[in-house]
Amino acid sequence: MSIKNGRKKKMSKGKKIIIWTTSILTFVLLGVGVYAYKVFSDVKETTAKIYKKVEKEEVREEPVDVDKGHAFSILLLGIDTGDMGRTEQGRSDSLMVLTVNPDTNTTKILSIPRDTYTEIVGHGTTDKINHAYAFGGASMTINTIQKLLDIPIDYYVQVDLKGIKEIVDAVGGVDVKNDLDFTYENAHFEVGTQHLTGELASKYARMRYDDPKGDYGRQGRQRQIIEAVVKKAATFSTITNYQGILNSLENNLKTNLTFDDMVDIQGKYKGAVKNIEQVQMQGTGQMIDGISYQIVSPEELTKITKQLKEQLEQ
Repeated sequence: MSIKNGRKKKMSKGKKIIIWTTSILTFVLLGVGVYAYKVFSDVKETTAKIYKKVEKEEVREEPVDVDKGHAFSILLLGIDTGDMGRTEQGRSDSLMVLTVNPDTNTTKILSIPRDTYTEIVGHGTTDKINHAYAFGGASMTINTIQKLLDIPIDYYVQVDLKGIKEIVDAVGGVDVKNDLDFTYENAHFEVGTQHLTGELASKYARMRYDDPKGDYGRQGRQRQIIEAVVKKAATFSTITNYQGILNSLENNLKTNLTFDDMVDIQGKYKGAVKNIEQVQMQGTGQMIDGISYQIVSPEELTKITKQLKEQLEQ
């Protein structure tokens, strides 16, 4: 009788342990679920706030559909409106075109010199390409680049340069590999791997006059910052500060990518996003009426257009 009672007691203790453990796991899982739902909800709310439709010339016969895994393009615009205290419309200080192909699992990032001499579509002038934003915002810039490169621009992402500071700080700073020793606005950047705060990243990305490569060198540093932010934002360590990241994006970013587009891209284009190739449009400096421009040769344009068309399967 005592043996049976002992067994009952032991069984009772075992059951208690199982129930107690299960309760803890359930609580943790529910907590994670609630947290995950909150993150999902906050991200969706932020994407709705930063979404801004843009009127552009449609050059595709049928719209791109990322839900079906189509190759697509994104124009990245770095705007100097809010940089260094500016409040006017500003210009596109940085111009990059991303072409993403899920079939080949590749992404090309094309950097376009801001002083590229080209037709400003919709304005009736030939000028520096970065003036397109000053004349007609993202819409005129997209149309101008579509005409220059002879490819469709499906999406755009516009970032105020003052926001670089906030975004970099929100992800806890970024690491870049610097190949030029220079000082800019009282900040010294040594050759080698550098950890940059938002303030330093902004200065690192802006310097060009002391760079032997000029604007091309600056564009290279801007690409470094963008890549570093994307990689850092994808790490687990940034999840706890996701709200700070969302706030910085909400304050400084506009795009015509919807929340569903972003979910599709995250789920179906992971391989392509990890395999990035840098492409630099090359021009030759030339003075026209006392103003310095970058003249891109027909041969250079043909070469670049061919690469991007292949990437977009056009």
